[in-house]
Amino acid sequence: MKIIGTGSALPEKSVTNDMLAGFLDTSDSWITTRTGIHERRLLSTETLRELAMKAGRAALESSGVRPEDIDYLICSNVANSYVSPSLGSIILGPLGCCCPTFDLNGACAGLVYALDMADAFLKTNRARKILIVAAEQPSRFCDWHDRATSVLFGDGAAALVVTEGEGFIDFRLTGDTHTDVMYYKRSLEPTPYDRVEEKTTPLVMEGREVFRLAVEASIRDVDALLGRNGLTGADIDMFLLHQANMRIIECIRQHLEQPKEKFPTNIQHYGNTSSASIGILMDELSRAGRLKNGATLLLSAFGGGFVTGAALMKWSEIQYK
Repeated sequence: MKIIGTGSALPEKSVTNDMLAGFLDTSDSWITTRTGIHERRLLSTETLRELAMKAGRAALESSGVRPEDIDYLICSNVANSYVSPSLGSIILGPLGCCCPTFDLNGACAGLVYALDMADAFLKTNRARKILIVAAEQPSRFCDWHDRATSVLFGDGAAALVVTEGEGFIDFRLTGDTHTDVMYYKRSLEPTPYDRVEEKTTPLVMEGREVFRLAVEASIRDVDALLGRNGLTGADIDMFLLHQANMRIIECIRQHLEQPKEKFPTNIQHYGNTSSASIGILMDELSRAGRLKNGATLLLSAFGGGFVTGAALMKWSEIQYK
């Protein structure tokens, strides 16, 4: 499998740390020191559906693939206004696609999970051209009176078009149950027979434990992929890591003993955009000409659950119009 098109979309509204300090007990210094985030993009007048379609259209245009030639649409999404239909079903028609679609919730690792599934579809001849869209609105999960969570996230969407090729080399996905360290609960409709009272709970996150799990899991996944493919950190041209926290990225970099230029970031501008983060970063790097043809890339992401995903690949340069 190889990537032949990329796209991304971000909300118009930029919210700086100083703006948050106007109603939260926080400051630019407090947020930046702990996370590396200076600002984030938040949905206000636009919708998540619009972001998803904008990213999907950009990926299709850059790939040269017509929407009607897409065989499968995989949508990575934690939550949106609809439980049903899926976000994939909602954007399928407006994009001009006519194919099977489904949503997956792999938390912040969802894009890597979607890539692994697409690779399996291609290897078994179930599809030839697949559109992956990761669209997330984590700003709607948070209690905006809680500075521990609300300052971390931004909204955004990314999309990739993949097809048969020699790009992806290896994947590693993991899952374990650590529900208590990070969760967001939505209440369901009551029935006369279910006596369990439910209520929506804004995002709960045990920061120190999430930090520990994230660093340990990413290091484990990266080391495993490098080891079983006979590589070292020096053989990787660029590490595209989930943009959750600058300190997490720095811990992984120090473990690998690789230079900072191999670890591009955009979290300082966008915050944590969940499963869209790696796709947004990839699209920006590719359009800026920073991903060279034949470059070896290592993707790594982690998310609530606790789930992780990592991928080793060779980049094929994309010509943008």
